[in-house]
Amino acid sequence: MDIRAWHARVLAWAGRLPEAEKEFDVIIQTVPNDPDNWMTLGNVYLQEGRTAEALRATTRAVEIDPSRADLHEARGQVLRAMGDLREARLEFQRAADLDPNDTDARAELASLRGDAKHELRIGNDDDLFNFTSGNQGEWISLVSRWSPHWTTSAAGNFYQIAGTPAGKFVGSVTGSMPHWGALTVGGATGHDNTVIPESEAFFEGDHGWRISESGVVRGVEVTYGQHWYWYSTARILTLNENTLVYLPKDWLWSLGLIGARSHFTGTGVDWKPSGLSKLAFPIRSWGDRRLSGNVFFAVGTEDFALVNEIGSFSSQTYGGGLRFQITARQDVTGYAAFQQRTQDRTDTSFGWSYGIRF
Repeated sequence: MDIRAWHARVLAWAGRLPEAEKEFDVIIQTVPNDPDNWMTLGNVYLQEGRTAEALRATTRAVEIDPSRADLHEARGQVLRAMGDLREARLEFQRAADLDPNDTDARAELASLRGDAKHELRIGNDDDLFNFTSGNQGEWISLVSRWSPHWTTSAAGNFYQIAGTPAGKFVGSVTGSMPHWGALTVGGATGHDNTVIPESEAFFEGDHGWRISESGVVRGVEVTYGQHWYWYSTARILTLNENTLVYLPKDWLWSLGLIGARSHFTGTGVDWKPSGLSKLAFPIRSWGDRRLSGNVFFAVGTEDFALVNEIGSFSSQTYGGGLRFQITARQDVTGYAAFQQRTQDRTDTSFGWSYGIRF
């Protein structure tokens, strides 16, 4: 019977479906409790377009051994072909639960869910200083991918800076073209209350290169942008360059450089540099659930017209964060950082965000 079962499978793989079906009929009469034979017979029926018989065969396979992920996956494929997407989704989920490493079942689940077009995110950021009262910020953002070529982003930011309330609205549009990369343009405006910019404008260009599927460096992505800030007492322009290096096993290293050009009322123009290096890495995964982390270090000087950045100072910042993917469409992130400034001033910052895609 084992030899005949292999013969029947070879007939099915060769596309000789009627012969394979007859062979399996004989085998199942002799060995009625082998789930592999029922599963393969169900696949033969499915290729012949006989979905009702395919469902009966794969259901019988699952009844014989309900602990096997591949049997649930085979039944899910039949249910999807019949148009019963709800039951198919349940079968693929059972397969994924039984075998967290079953990439085929997870791919089937993702295809049934459809691609999420929108990401809604809320977050909170806090800064604690040793020389003045703290800052708080809450924000909400919505990123919508309308097509492979167009994406929009809208966000509202609300601040309490040294006890002074302020807020702004930020919007941007991104256009993407194959082989060309992406270009983002946007701006911001709001109630500044003299502690945040009155208005902003920015653009950013992004381009990536695939290098190797098996090498140490899988790919490189370079982003360049300019950001204008118009404060009540200052004008700031930043030139931003960031390079992402894609490493094996989902490790990611980034290096960012910023040049800030400031012009306060009644003073000359001044340029200040800064830089940031960040390493992101996976920690553990449980099916759709994934935990990843990052560490970063930044160094540079500031010259912004904010309550905690009046004048010029040098700083070194050390920090890190975690990201926990709760489901395929939900995640929560958190970070903490410590900044040591000149004049023995310090800034301890931390925050979190929650995102959902739909």
